[in-house]
Amino acid sequence: MFKPVLLIISPLILCFCSKDKTGALDQAVVNGETINVWVTHADQSLLLNKQSLAINSGAVNNTYPVIDIDTATRYQSVDGFGYTLTGGSAYLINQMDVTAKSALLSELFGNTEKSIGVNYLRISIGASDLSSSVFSYNDLPAGSTDTTLNGFSLTYDTLELVHVLKQIMAINPALKIMGSPWSPPTWMKDNNSSIGGSLLPRYYRLYAKYLVKYIRQMQERGIGIDAITIQNEPQHGGNNPSMLMSALQQADFIKNHLGPLFQQSGIKTRIIIWDHNCDNPNYPISILNDPLAKQYIDGSAFHLYTGDISALSVVHSAHPDKALYFTEQWTGKNGTFSGDLQWHTNNVIIGSMRNHSKIALEWNLANDPSYGPHTAGGCTECKGALTIFGSTVTRNVAYYIIAHAAKFVPAGSVRIGSGVTANINSVAFLTPDGKKIIILVNNGSGEESVNIRLNGRWIKSQMKSGTVATFVI
Repeated sequence: MFKPVLLIISPLILCFCSKDKTGALDQAVVNGETINVWVTHADQSLLLNKQSLAINSGAVNNTYPVIDIDTATRYQSVDGFGYTLTGGSAYLINQMDVTAKSALLSELFGNTEKSIGVNYLRISIGASDLSSSVFSYNDLPAGSTDTTLNGFSLTYDTLELVHVLKQIMAINPALKIMGSPWSPPTWMKDNNSSIGGSLLPRYYRLYAKYLVKYIRQMQERGIGIDAITIQNEPQHGGNNPSMLMSALQQADFIKNHLGPLFQQSGIKTRIIIWDHNCDNPNYPISILNDPLAKQYIDGSAFHLYTGDISALSVVHSAHPDKALYFTEQWTGKNGTFSGDLQWHTNNVIIGSMRNHSKIALEWNLANDPSYGPHTAGGCTECKGALTIFGSTVTRNVAYYIIAHAAKFVPAGSVRIGSGVTANINSVAFLTPDGKKIIILVNNGSGEESVNIRLNGRWIKSQMKSGTVATFVI
């Protein structure tokens, strides 16, 4: 016995449909017009499932809550959605056979019906904790220094990362890349260790030159670095690698060394500060309050392991002329698909965008079945968007979290006004070709009905608890 369900999608009334036991929708065309919606259920019965729905016009004739879409109210432009391509991720992708690897990269970064359209990647400058080993681009024996940087080399990156990036950029030449350092060479630090410690002030200028060398040598290999953050998680010195950096130190480094050197060298790569949690918006605000530092800074980056996503709006209110970026959040081996789908869609996708972020990135792209590779002391529970075993790929929850935005919201889209209800969260975009993209998540404990209204038209959609849906109008 089929259960009748009324599904209507903005800007017009859609269709009367019936749902079979698999959750598929039977189209009931009213006037021949259709739009598409992609649905993921918390119970995984539907995973980015495309449904064609009929359109009609009419007036709201029910008492369900209304989410209004306002194309005249416009906020930030969007640079993209994606992941951190860690050294470990690159290694695993390179171990795949040629056919499987090509198919996977096309699926991730292509622009076809079967692709999810990832268009933004974050990479580590040197090793991250999800590299197979710790390294910088100028490692030396204990007690040695290299103040001319003659020993600078991208050798480790050319083994895996550069190779994969060049293949990705052949698929999507418009891909944007952000680089983030976890640690400079240990001989530049006050503790001579890859873990914690701080950059010695006498090496500030040299480290700025180190970053310029990195950008130039990546460019020589055909890889443009659109932006860099100054330091990944500058208040977390327990990771391997890692480094501590106070707001005063970061401001000094930028205004007296990195900013002027970028300017003198003609480097157009954007400088981004903070790159840490939402519990301390005062850190980036205090740096931006320094006009000598601010002139070189494009914006601030955030993670959400502590704090609230609204911290981005706190920084936006203090410095509305500077950009915001959401750069990292991981799903873990102990998480559930339903819980992570709902929380990350609410915070990483909808939350970051509603709080003025230009990007939303998950950490990280890929792990093996044992959550490696990682450094000694690196994350042992980080669950990639993909689990790669040989040439076999399993798509995990972070794949779908990002896909619900990346596939439909290209670079250059603009966030537009959208309402919310007690249980339905939303974000909406206007794409460069005029499409309206609406992402909804049902946070209620049961099925929810909601009307979406645009330009005097309306739709009604019924969503299971925890469902994420992307409407393309």
